[in-house]
Amino acid sequence: MHKNRLKRLTLLRPNMGDYRSTDGLPPMSMSILAARTPADVEITFYDDKIEVVPEDDTPDLVAITVETFTARRAYELAARYRDRGISVVMGGYHPTFLPEEALQHADAIVIGDAEGAWERLLDDFNHNRLERTYQGGTSASLNDFRQDKRIFAGKKYMPVEPVQYGRGCRFACDFCSIRAFYKESLRVRSIDNMVAELTTLNRRKLIFFADDNLFSSRAELEALLTALKPLGLRWSCQISIDVARDETLLDKMAESGCVFVLIGFESLSRDNLKQMGKPWNHVAGDYQQVVRKLHQRKIAVYGTFVFGYDYDTIDTIQQSLDFALDAKLEIANFNPLTPTPSSPLYDRLAQEGRLISPTWWLDENYRYGDPIFRPKLMDPDEFAHKCYEAKKAFYSWRSIGSRVLGTEAGINVFRTGIVSLANLISRREVFRKQYRPLGA
Repeated sequence: MHKNRLKRLTLLRPNMGDYRSTDGLPPMSMSILAARTPADVEITFYDDKIEVVPEDDTPDLVAITVETFTARRAYELAARYRDRGISVVMGGYHPTFLPEEALQHADAIVIGDAEGAWERLLDDFNHNRLERTYQGGTSASLNDFRQDKRIFAGKKYMPVEPVQYGRGCRFACDFCSIRAFYKESLRVRSIDNMVAELTTLNRRKLIFFADDNLFSSRAELEALLTALKPLGLRWSCQISIDVARDETLLDKMAESGCVFVLIGFESLSRDNLKQMGKPWNHVAGDYQQVVRKLHQRKIAVYGTFVFGYDYDTIDTIQQSLDFALDAKLEIANFNPLTPTPSSPLYDRLAQEGRLISPTWWLDENYRYGDPIFRPKLMDPDEFAHKCYEAKKAFYSWRSIGSRVLGTEAGINVFRTGIVSLANLISRREVFRKQYRPLGA
């Protein structure tokens, strides 16, 4: 039996299309694979978001991470390699939810988390017994979590350092696929394991906890904040709005170096929040009060909103924009609701016959920002256009100047620099991505 075939490995993250973006962050999925690959394998990483993938790349094996928005492009890149006899494996959310589709474009796929499954896949590849499907774990301990970030050297990313404390989310929102991926599993790394990584990070960069929700539990969040405080890092995270109920936790976040949080406000309508499975969003109090609490602690806010639920109208989109401007959110996103495979939202809209294109991620006629389904109270095209107009208004030059310089969080050189850069990049990407087709 032929052994040790694998000498050269290419890791690949596709973009939504064949163009370069300026909002790229180093993808942890790739550095996790690199850390779990034998040391004698030569690893090359290409990030299609920020660099051209060469057509003459000739590894023994290619591993592609696939999201729903990047699936069409991923399949195109995979075909380029497979046409030349190079084996391709895929993993990530999209192959996990649609394995039969992904297997049409790959020699093997990993379902779920890569840890453990990746090692088995590489061993099978070396012994010429590659299976079609590898089942990864979604409940195993994270205490062996590690990354090999050398693959990112020399690449032009934003000055942000992604890390991860835990996986999974305690909520099950209608539009989100996280619960479908992790089920009810909630895991965090040991504090010792987490601190060991944090002490190696570049203090000049903003640390970003890429957890789906950093507030997995009060005890776990408090343990992390206590460990962060003496490290002198400046960090950001995604976190559920209910953290604002706990003044002590907010104080500890600020004291430990938190300068930026992403919060899913999603909607100003209680009826919409109930429909999306997020009625608890108002338990923290009035949204303005939540923002004020964070700003008082010098923490900037990235607010996200989704539109298209059954109680939304053109007016509710405008009301959300007005709130974001009045509250002087440092960053905001106004997203048309996107039904992704395996989310309760997708299944419900499919059952109701409201999907315009059931496999929109493969549709050659779909353009980023196009309506994917028919809202109940809005014309689909008018709805999509209003979401785009909200983005343009929020990222107008006048709005950026007012929010960056007039924030209640006050002026801090580091935070203001990060916020200014994020606004400039967000403005550029709003115009660059809108109406672009997926794929080449």
